[in-house]
Amino acid sequence: MTGAPRTPWPEAAPPDEEPEAAPPAAGFAAPYDVEERLAAAVEAADAPDAVFALSRHGRRVVRCGGHLATPTAREDLRYEIGSASKTFTGLLLARLIRLGRLTGGESAAGCLAPGRSARTGAISLAHLVTHTSGLPALPADFVVRALPAWHTQPYGRYPADRVVAAFLRARPRRRPGSRWHYSNFGVAVLGHALAAKTGTPWEDLVTEQILHPLGLHGTALRPGTPATDAVGHGKDGRTPTPGFDPGGFQAAGAVRATPHDLLTFLEAHLDPAGTPLEGALRAVRVPVLRRGLGHRHTHTLTWFRHPTDGGPMYFHSGATLGQQSFLGFRPDTGTALAALCTRRFRAGDPFIATAYALLAGD
Repeated sequence: MTGAPRTPWPEAAPPDEEPEAAPPAAGFAAPYDVEERLAAAVEAADAPDAVFALSRHGRRVVRCGGHLATPTAREDLRYEIGSASKTFTGLLLARLIRLGRLTGGESAAGCLAPGRSARTGAISLAHLVTHTSGLPALPADFVVRALPAWHTQPYGRYPADRVVAAFLRARPRRRPGSRWHYSNFGVAVLGHALAAKTGTPWEDLVTEQILHPLGLHGTALRPGTPATDAVGHGKDGRTPTPGFDPGGFQAAGAVRATPHDLLTFLEAHLDPAGTPLEGALRAVRVPVLRRGLGHRHTHTLTWFRHPTDGGPMYFHSGATLGQQSFLGFRPDTGTALAALCTRRFRAGDPFIATAYALLAGD
């Protein structure tokens, strides 16, 4: 059983919520062990392209590999991060609240269709970002609509107006705030609600409030060219896939970024002080709900949060039809990890487990 946040938005974590980061290890100045671990992770990914980028106390090590040639150095390409895009949307909501433009408690239906009666009227922006809205993972008619392009661009067949219309006619499966259920649908709706409430398209909001302030110039919200964007591949690791079209699900999966930009994004979470987004970055590290047997699973507004021997570890993974991603950071060790590969998830796929183990065992 879970509960929605008691307040629409959490304040910064108390000083004793997390331990201070340990000083850099003496051996990190000559990171042979780190290089070896990253190289092993790249090899384990068994993908056309794989990048494991690690930062510890701001010192970066990037290891790339793969079995296909690329027109641009792998570490300079942008990669589709899929559902890890939700960390950008959650931070955007935090930013808008810190600026006083929202509270997080607004009704999403009220933002999208003021004055209209909807069964989703009790669902707030906070419910959407925490996956406690009661909405399913996808709209009820998504499969039927997407089926003709199921193996190429299923989300591209479900545009923004359909996402909004499906939300306004939806019947939540559970009372908002009572249960956690991961929902691409919910976060997609959040993006449209933020756009409607502010009168600014989601892409412009993310660019103005997140990308520009953090200096993320290698991050985009639309597909580029093979010279700028990594090409995804199917489960066989050989068949190219088209650049991901999120349709009306931009807020849930549209971000594509270079490994170095993703490290910059994660480093800002590790050390928010002095960044233009300090308050929002601190807010998205605060636990807001627990779920599962014994409430073992903890979540912030944007991150999954697991314990380690030294302190909490924050992470989010993602996937498109041809790429996978893993983003995570550990305040106790000052470590950030961005892992990316261009092979579609398959049965027994080692990529996410390898990235998780690398960060957890740091």
